[in-house]
Amino acid sequence: MAVPQNKVTRSRRNMRRAHDSLIAGNPAECPNCGELKRPHHVCGACGYYDDREVIAQADEIDLDEDAA
Repeated sequence: MAVPQNKVTRSRRNMRRAHDSLIAGNPAECPNCGELKRPHHVCGACGYYDDREVIAQADEIDLDEDAA
């Protein structure tokens, strides 16, 4: 069984854990629609990336008509 030979101090333990914290996201504003999006990703609201449409967004879908 693995047992440490010497006690690990609070300082050494905390220095090891210094890189384990989560960092906040860095959202950027979409130049086309103004919604917040992740940098270097296609905008989920309008489908644009770098001032050109990459994903064509469908208009609102009426689920009642599709279900019939």
